[in-house]
Amino acid sequence: MSIPEHTEATRQPVRAALAAFIGTTIEWYDFYIYATAAALVFGKIFFPTADPFVSTMASFGTFAVGFLARPLGGVVFGHLGDRVGRKKALMATLVIMGVATVGIGLLPDYRQAGIIAPMLLLILRLAQGLAVGGEWGGAVLLAGEHASRKRRTFGASFAQLGSPAGLILSLLAFRALTTLDETDLLSWGWRIPFLLSAVLLFVGYFIRIGVSESPDFERAMEQHKNAEVPVKEVLRTSWRTVLLAMGVCTVAIGGIYFTNTFMLSYTTQTLGLHRAHVLDCLFFVAIIQFFVQPVAAWFADSLGNVRVLVVAAGCSVLAPYPMFILVTGGSTLGIVGGLSIALVFMATIYSAMAGFISSAFETHIRYSGISLSYQFCGAIAGGMTPLIGTWLTHQYPDQWLPLAMFYSVLSAITMFSIIGLAAHKEKKSRSPLWNPQSGVL
Repeated sequence: MSIPEHTEATRQPVRAALAAFIGTTIEWYDFYIYATAAALVFGKIFFPTADPFVSTMASFGTFAVGFLARPLGGVVFGHLGDRVGRKKALMATLVIMGVATVGIGLLPDYRQAGIIAPMLLLILRLAQGLAVGGEWGGAVLLAGEHASRKRRTFGASFAQLGSPAGLILSLLAFRALTTLDETDLLSWGWRIPFLLSAVLLFVGYFIRIGVSESPDFERAMEQHKNAEVPVKEVLRTSWRTVLLAMGVCTVAIGGIYFTNTFMLSYTTQTLGLHRAHVLDCLFFVAIIQFFVQPVAAWFADSLGNVRVLVVAAGCSVLAPYPMFILVTGGSTLGIVGGLSIALVFMATIYSAMAGFISSAFETHIRYSGISLSYQFCGAIAGGMTPLIGTWLTHQYPDQWLPLAMFYSVLSAITMFSIIGLAAHKEKKSRSPLWNPQSGVL
């Protein structure tokens, strides 16, 4: 018996939100296990030197390279998403990410293959960056464009929810490995989280295959409203919007890699805390983020994106100072409480920003527009944050104030960019050339 059309239409927003959540969970799991491995083991496995600082910097260097590939992924899959559909682009990103991650788990280490090992790691890291570069924009749009107009920020936030969920899975995977001794962890244990990605890949693929194409995209195609080269039109007509949207994303992207990647290295290497202890703390913090994000998105829909975002960004400017005071104490409660102070405000920005920046672009260039904004910001703020944090720690030993000030700068960039983009959108909405239906998400 066929499903009534109205019932299927009601189910699609739920399916789209679930598919966005599951898909981005898998993609971010893959991305975060690399980040965790880069902080804990890759320096010893692929870049062995006599100086741990040099090994860690080299390891974080390959981590940063993945971010440099993300803008290219945003361009490639943004083009596909705006030309042939959100769903087709997302299926491709999921497969590429899964294959690259499993490939990393099969790599020989430096002792076995010499310089070839880090070279292969670099290539697969670039593939990861390419895939995640196209994933975010499509997942946000597939969920948001299926949702009702009143709850599109909430709908889009399900794609954002994949980030803490992926982090939780990656931390669980590596936490389970802390029972291994150092020799087993470095020889074969680190491979297990990467190889498990094969199972997640099949799960995500079959969930996404059942979701229909975005109704906004189909409407734009019916109206023959498309761009021959979407990214070219974005850069020609909306470059100011892209720059402001990049600023909006700064602390949401840079901050997560500050608290979950750099701080993992900082607490274990600089403060001398045990790896398992810190991973346990990060796990509890990720759970807090998981529950904060949908609540924040709901409030953003109810109270207004701009109001919620500006307040959260202002608080984020002040958050790193109590964070470091608590974290440097070394207790479980102090680490969880300190990181949570920063994370609550950062997670609020992360959950609400998708709907906010998406509404600044018209439907036919929206995938390209938000992907360029998010991924270029990711290449700069996300990729460089662990490197800058490690460098500051080396330059100012036993001083956390420069690190806190760095985090405040990231937050201030976001706060002023939110205000700027809100004013820019208001000005743009008055233009007779602006389509209020295609430009509101």
